[in-house]
This record gives sequence, C-alpha cells and structure tokens, in this order.
Amino acid sequence: MTIPAIPQKLTAPPPGWTVEADVVVVGSGVAGLTLALRYADLDPGAKILVVTKDVLSSGSTRWAQGGIAAVLDPADTPAEHLSDTLIAGVGICEEEAVRVLVTEGPGALRELIATGARFDTDDSGELQLTREGGHRRDRIVHAGGDATGAEVQRALVQAVGKSAIQVIEHALVLDLLKDAEGRAAGVTLHVMGEGERDGVGAVRAGAVVLATGGMGQIYASTTNPAVSTGDGVALALRAGAVVRDLEFVQFHPTVLWLGEGSTGQQPLISEAVRGEGAVLVDAEGVRFMKDVHELADLAPRDVVAKAIVRRMLETGAEHMYLDARHFGEEKWRTRFPTIYASCLEHGIDPVSEPIPVAPAAHHASGGVRTDLHGRTSVPGLYACGEVACTGVHGANRLASNSLLEGLVFAERIAADIHAGRGTRPAGDVPGATPRASATVRRAPGEPVADDRPSGLIDPRARPRIQGHMSRGASVLRSAESLGEVAKALLNVRWTPVAVEPCTESWETTNLLTVASALVAAARDRQETRGSHWREDFPERNDDWWLGHLDVTLTGEGTTMTYVPHGRGADALPPQVEADLIEAGLDPAEVAALLEVAMAEDVQELGDVTSLATIPAGRTATADVVARADGVVAGLAVAEGVFAHVSEGRLTVERRAKDGERVARGDVLMTVTGPARDLLTAERTALNLLTHLSGVATLTSRWVRAVEGTGARIRDSRKTLPGLRALEKYAVRCGGGVNHRMSLSDAALIKDNHVVAAGGVAEAFRAVRDAYPGLPIEVEVDRIDQIEPVLAEGAEEILLDNFTVEQLTLAVRLVDGRARLESSGGLTLESARDVAETGVDYLAVGALTHSAPALDIALDLRGN
Repeated sequence: MTIPAIPQKLTAPPPGWTVEADVVVVGSGVAGLTLALRYADLDPGAKILVVTKDVLSSGSTRWAQGGIAAVLDPADTPAEHLSDTLIAGVGICEEEAVRVLVTEGPGALRELIATGARFDTDDSGELQLTREGGHRRDRIVHAGGDATGAEVQRALVQAVGKSAIQVIEHALVLDLLKDAEGRAAGVTLHVMGEGERDGVGAVRAGAVVLATGGMGQIYASTTNPAVSTGDGVALALRAGAVVRDLEFVQFHPTVLWLGEGSTGQQPLISEAVRGEGAVLVDAEGVRFMKDVHELADLAPRDVVAKAIVRRMLETGAEHMYLDARHFGEEKWRTRFPTIYASCLEHGIDPVSEPIPVAPAAHHASGGVRTDLHGRTSVPGLYACGEVACTGVHGANRLASNSLLEGLVFAERIAADIHAGRGTRPAGDVPGATPRASATVRRAPGEPVADDRPSGLIDPRARPRIQGHMSRGASVLRSAESLGEVAKALLNVRWTPVAVEPCTESWETTNLLTVASALVAAARDRQETRGSHWREDFPERNDDWWLGHLDVTLTGEGTTMTYVPHGRGADALPPQVEADLIEAGLDPAEVAALLEVAMAEDVQELGDVTSLATIPAGRTATADVVARADGVVAGLAVAEGVFAHVSEGRLTVERRAKDGERVARGDVLMTVTGPARDLLTAERTALNLLTHLSGVATLTSRWVRAVEGTGARIRDSRKTLPGLRALEKYAVRCGGGVNHRMSLSDAALIKDNHVVAAGGVAEAFRAVRDAYPGLPIEVEVDRIDQIEPVLAEGAEEILLDNFTVEQLTLAVRLVDGRARLESSGGLTLESARDVAETGVDYLAVGALTHSAPALDIALDLRGN
C-alpha cells in the first residue's frame, strides 16, 4: 500500500469564472471585515472583495462572549497589559508585537466604536470594564453582557453593507495563485449554491489577505463553529508559507459538558463568568484552584485547563463544575443572558446548580507566521486574526486579546497594502488560468501552473481525524499518544476509492493537513509550555525550547525548523553575532549578505540534488578541512551560513580561530545536523571561507616579507562589491591594516583631482576649505610635488610607482613631517627593499582584489 503525500495543491476543476480585485480578503470575522473597511477608507476607489465560507455574519467572531481587552482605565497602563500578556505567553511572545497590540489597541477599539459597535456602559455612560483570567486589571469591554462577538459582527456587517465592498458568500477558498515571480496573485475558490458564480472560480488580486479564523474542528470537541476547519493555514502551507507554533492550541477550561461522546461545537462558558466571581469546584464542592495559582480561578487559561484535567484524573470524574449560584437570577439574565439561555436549553439552571464543565479546543495561538505588518513569507500574502501567528500570544493567549489582535493588525495590514499600491503597474493584475502546456509562452505576471501530484482525503475520514486528535493531541500529550496519532493520520491518507473534489473532501484534506503539521510540532517540542502539555516532559525547558517551531510543507511532508525566541528565522546565532561585533563587523550587514548569497544559490525548487538523494530527517556530521597551509579567516561567517540555511538546526563546533595559521589536513570546524541543510549550505559557506582565508593568507605573506622593518602592509578599496567589510577584516586576520573603508573616511587627492583643481596645492586647499578637520591624503607621482603639499599641511603622502631610489629620497626629504605610503608596482620579491627605505606603509590592492582562495573542503563523515 502506497501512502500518498499531503497534497500541495487541491484537486479541483479548472476555474469556470474569474473576477478581479485590488485586494481579496478571505474571511468575514473581525479581522477580515475590519481590514476591508479600513482599506476602503484609505483608497475609496479600490475594488475590495470579501470571500466568506458561510454568510457574512457567520464565523468565529460572533461566538466570542467575553469581550475585548484594552487599556481604557486611567489607572491602567499599556505596560501592565503588556506584562500580563507576556506572562500568559510563557516566555515566547514577541515583545514588540505585544507592544504594538497594547499601545495601538485602545485606538483600534475606538475605531470599532466609531464604526457602530455598542458596548455595555454604566449609569454614567462610561464603558463597563471587567476582568478575565490572567489580567491584573479590569480592562475588558463587553456588549450585551456576554454577546460581545455578536455585537462586533453586527456592527461590521452593517458597515460593509453600506460600503462599496463586494462580497462572495458560501465560498470555500482552495489554493493561492502566484505570478511568475512567486508573488500572491489571487485565489481559487468554490462557491456553493446557484448562480453565475457557481462552482470553482478564481479571484485575481494584487494582494491576498487570509482572515479565515481558527482550526478547532480538527478536534472532536471544540467551541469553534463548523466552518473552522483550518482552511487558511492549509492553504498557506500548500502555498509554501511558513506556519509557526501550531502546537499551542488553547483549550478553553470551561466548556459546557454535554455528556460522554458529545462532539462538534460545544457551548462556551465565558471566562468572564469567573471574572465576575464564579469558582471552580469538584463533585465534593472543593475549590481546587486556590492551591494551584496566585490568581486562583482567574489564572491563565492553560493553568486552569491543566488543573481541571488533573483533578478529573485524580477523582476519576468526567468533568468539574463552575459554581455561580450566588449570582442570582437577575445577574444571570442581565450580565450573561446568552450563557444562561444555553444552560437552560441543555437542562441546567445555573441559578440553582453548578455548571458541569470540561476543557475543549478553543483558540489557536499559532498560525501563519507574519511580521508586524501582517506579511507572510510569501510576498503579497497577508494573514490576520486567528489564522495568523503575529507573536502576541506566545504559548498561551491571554483572555480577550484575540478580537483586539484582529482589530490592530487589520489596520496595519490595510496601511501596508495601501503603501505598496504603486509596486504593480495599474491594470497589471496577474492572470489566474494555468498554462495549457509547457510550450505556451507566459505573459508577465501570469501565474505559474503547478503540475505537482495532488490528492484528496476521503470525507468519511473526518470523524476519525477528529477522534484521534482529541484522544492523543489535546490537553494531555506524550510521545506515545502523539506517535499513535501521527500513525493514524498517515493511514487516513490512503483510501481504496477515488475521492471526488467537493466541499467535504476539500475540508477533510485541510483538516488532515493542519492536524499533521500540528502533531509534528507537538512531537518535536519535548517540554511543557503554555497550552502544550507533555506528560513525558512535564517541565518547561528554556535551555532547549525557548523558541518557535516553524513548519513548511514539501512534497515529502512537513519540515520543522526551530527558531530561538526573539530572533527571526534569518538571524545569526548569538555567539556568531558577538564574534562579528568583536571583529568590527555589523551582524545585520553580514546577515543581509548571507540572505543574498543563499537566494542566489537556492531557488524556488531548493537544493534538488540533496532533496532527491537524502531522506528527510537524516542527520549527518561533516568536517571543514584545510587542503593547504594558510591563515584562516571567516569561520564565524561560515557558521552564520550554516545557521541561516538550517534556521538554527545545524550545530557548529569551531576547531580553529580566525587569524590562526593552519596546516593541510587541519579540521577547522565540525558541523552536525540535518544532512540536507548541511549540503545545501556547503557551497556558500566554503565560497566565503576560502576567499576570506585566501585574503588573510596572502596578507600574511606580505607581512612576513617586511617583518622587522617598521613598515606595515595595508589594503585599498579594490574589493568585491558587498564584501568590502569582510575582505578588510580578512586583511586584519593576516596581520595587515586597513586603509579607507569608503570615500567619506578621508580625503584622498589623486592625479585627476589635481588636474580638475589646477594643481596639487589648489586641490589640497579646496578640500581643506570644504571639509575642515577631515584627514587629507595626497597621492603624488613626482618628487617635486612633495614639498608643496607638505607646505599645505598634508598628513599623509602616497608615493605612486616610485622606485626604491626615489622612495629613499622622498623619505629623506619628508623627514618625519608626514606619513608615507608606497603603492603601485609592488611585488613580494621587492617588498623588503621598499620597506627598508623607511616608508610607513606598503599599499597592496592585490590583497583583496586578486588573492587566490585557500583550498578548504567539507568532508561528510560516513555512517
């Protein structure tokens, strides 16, 4: 039996219709509709299209009960909101993203109110503020008591209805369209119903925004609506985007327990109920949260969920209870009317009895990785709301930060798209129809046809996927349980019958794709942190796991990359940065250089030879070995290449130091980790290492040639574009010194400047008048030019192409009144004779311009 791969493209009929837009927003919750409205404000003439899977008013937003967190109380501060969020995120929130959230949040909330959302107020007309788990201040605004999401959705839908924003309802997004440069160019989608846009179609757009909400339906029991099948995350994975921190799924601790075997969307009992004073108790009425956390029943959600599960295991109970009988009927009816009605509907009267509750899948803290402007790793593709991983939630979302995140980052994305409108010529919206054959010429901007093999998952597997996930990858996890789930998901891919493309098979395929990526990440993270709880690794482990897990999808399955917290995937390791700074180099500039170097080497398909010959997951060890005697330079840079390519998964042990003399056969460094990454990085790492070591080796030969004379060897600006700082560093490794880094460091008057100014003295005075205080160097090619520039106050004179006899005369004439440099016509054979004339420097452009590379190789150790 051959197990098919997770499809990188959904099998679907070709688009039968096409529409065009400036921006297409996929999703109609708080994130998607806010973004559409804000972009319409910025560009009233833009064509904005919102695609939604159900009706415009459906989705996860309307189910949100608790409220929106924002600093509105004068006694509260953004710093406190930031602190509460960072604590809840258990060490891996991106602080700058959280800072954006808490500082821009109040303004974004006021924009929502201006749009028409009505929140609950007190008798004086001020917004009522309440508190939820993890917050140390009252900062949650709410509407309709416990119907905040419904009110937010109502206001946004009403505003969209009054605008020129176009909407396609009952549309399931399928795949991303890309242009010839790999930029997002639109989406394919399937519209369910009747009309001219029936079936599969295409939306061509200059920017695509995913706002598809959550993925709770990968579990059997969830608070998410039926539409939350992870469509956006699955599409992003198929499109090649990076997805981050999927293992951190928040399980809401207090979901109404409807009996054993109950599946699907479950009624939520908002955290605000505990914020108003409800307490958790077991069947004996014991309040067990008091001994678990300083905030007791208002602890962060992961803490409460784990405590409930622990108590269930200890007592053998199927659920715990939430006791709010002391509220009384009036408070239940006015403050929590939705929850009250839901409880009564299921035969529970919270006024007279405690509410049975148990954790259920609720919110995805991870998602499609974005920056602070909502940009994903695919140009032109944005993500906003629960589908995105902005970094604000870390390992566990703080209560009521989710709607706020949608508001804040929707505005940022709208502004970013608007700022970039001029990058695509008007009317040059990429096409959406795949090529008929490889011989058809592609017009600029036309999407590239994707001929990779594809497949769909049998819709009948959906309950199996959900059941396996709930049993082995929910609140409690272990290597054993996750391994069983991974095996089950693998088996689900195989089906004895052909699977027809339809809504059910596309959704099931999305569920399988997201579940597989989540389980892979959960297996990889061998610790307990936030909403990820490993029974076999019960402690938080900052030494190994204070970071993010990035997932990408390839033809062979999911690929996992560990990125240390607070560092981008392309950041350099701390020790490499420290070494570069000590060497006088800018780590950011080196990282940018490595990015360019790897982009030249690794195109869209990647390292095809390594991908074809090396199984995924294989690790290897290789030695970087000198094949000739010389001086080594650039070891930290080479280590940076290995770190950049593998995004931190390759480990490097350096066996030598820059500036050391090495012999043929010496091991300079040992690299261990994923074999594919190792070989992909090999060429770029060696290109830089051999070149810089060649510069250092040649420099050392010149330095030895003049040893004992007092003269020093220095370089020039004859460097390769982009490599000047590194090449000059290599000169220092070889024992030389650097001359000017740029044209701004000092004035260097040469023959052409003399001609332009009408004489060497005139040129000297012109520079001194224009840039007083700047060092002035003068190049001369005749003895008689020396005295006039000395009279003007020259500090350094460059003697160009002087013979040894002329140099001797010049040294005697200057008599220490200025530094002297010899340049032009120098050779290693004549270097000592030149140095013994008494000049201060020998300038050798060949050090950087034409140094032969030092032979260095990478040897992969055998198994």
